[in-house]
Amino acid sequence: MKILIVQNTDWLNRNPGQQHHLAEMLSRRGHEIRVIDFEITWRTHGRRELHSKREIFRNVSKIHHDAKVTVIRPSIAKVPILDYISMMLSHWKEVRRQIREFRPEIILSFGIVAYLAGKAARKNRIPFVYYWIDVSHRLIPFKFLRPVGWVVERRTLRLASEILAINEKLREYVVGLGAPSKETRVLKAGIDFDQFNLHIRGDEIRKQYGLKEQDVVLFFMGWLYNFSGLEEVALRLARNENSRFRLLIVGEGDAYARLRQIQEHHNLKDTMILAGKRPYSEIPKFIAASDICLLPAYPDEKIMQDIVPIKIYEYMAMGKPVISSRLPGVLKEFGEDNGVVYINRPEDAISKATEIIDSNSLKQLGRKARSFAEKYSWDHVTSEFESILKEKLEDVKGICGEDSNRQDMFSKGKLTYSGFTS
Repeated sequence: MKILIVQNTDWLNRNPGQQHHLAEMLSRRGHEIRVIDFEITWRTHGRRELHSKREIFRNVSKIHHDAKVTVIRPSIAKVPILDYISMMLSHWKEVRRQIREFRPEIILSFGIVAYLAGKAARKNRIPFVYYWIDVSHRLIPFKFLRPVGWVVERRTLRLASEILAINEKLREYVVGLGAPSKETRVLKAGIDFDQFNLHIRGDEIRKQYGLKEQDVVLFFMGWLYNFSGLEEVALRLARNENSRFRLLIVGEGDAYARLRQIQEHHNLKDTMILAGKRPYSEIPKFIAASDICLLPAYPDEKIMQDIVPIKIYEYMAMGKPVISSRLPGVLKEFGEDNGVVYINRPEDAISKATEIIDSNSLKQLGRKARSFAEKYSWDHVTSEFESILKEKLEDVKGICGEDSNRQDMFSKGKLTYSGFTS
């Protein structure tokens, strides 16, 4: 299959997400993948210029060295607010260009730009898969535009021939937004057990960062949002000079500068380690070097209500207990007795970790976490996803016939998008 993926975030510099895993796994199975992305990280990673040129990156792989994904990055104006406006225009142009040149059999999209992808897909009678991995309008940095994003999300649902959500809680949200209940499926995250397994050792990492055998390492990885709760965890550590805990953070993002300030102001150089962005291939060793993994996000943050970050599965696959804020999506996904323990506030992470250590329940929780994670694998998830895509193509072929004009079939009302009339 020839698959076009359209997203409104950075494919190259952001941490691997659901779309990266699926794209690279499909590429390894012989499918041809092209991605249209947005250099959302231009303020910190991009060249200092007012306007970027269109770029193409070939044979991109972030997870599997033998994957071959082509990433097309349309030009944008590198001026705040104007970058988003120019992105919408350049994405619309690029989607139409790829339909002419690449001739995709399936278009898959995430986020607000899914509306552009869906409109182009409908116009050209190409099956369009709308995949929800988060509630995109809540991520729009300009609050006054979020209601507009909400309207766009609803309208995009009407363009989809298939609607997917990454977890049950998010599926409930999408159905509440107007998606047909019976035709909105869950495609969960997976784990690469070749990379994340119990045989990996973290001794090297502990030695590199000066972590002693008696240190209890609390670990977080990912994009450092301001609502990640890590500032509160760090400040709580700062109040306890004799703490046995060490906070190891891998990642970059909005909260990094503030965490660095806290580190310097409270003399936490040895207590809080800011490792910055690390290659994905090193992440299993970082998790292995830890004792407890964290997701201490603000529990009332709307962005976090319906999502389940992939990193939780990766923590659990390594046999590590997870301390998480009591987020609805996480609670619904993992329940109360599968190696995830919950806190009501980010600053409670330290007391909860103390409780785990003092009760000698660390290993028991780790075993439960691993047992839960063993149900999932990227190979299985990719096979399920591949079947869904093939099913959409067969639906079209079955109605149109191999040589029929797909556009004529739509215009005559014989072919419709799932759940909605054409």
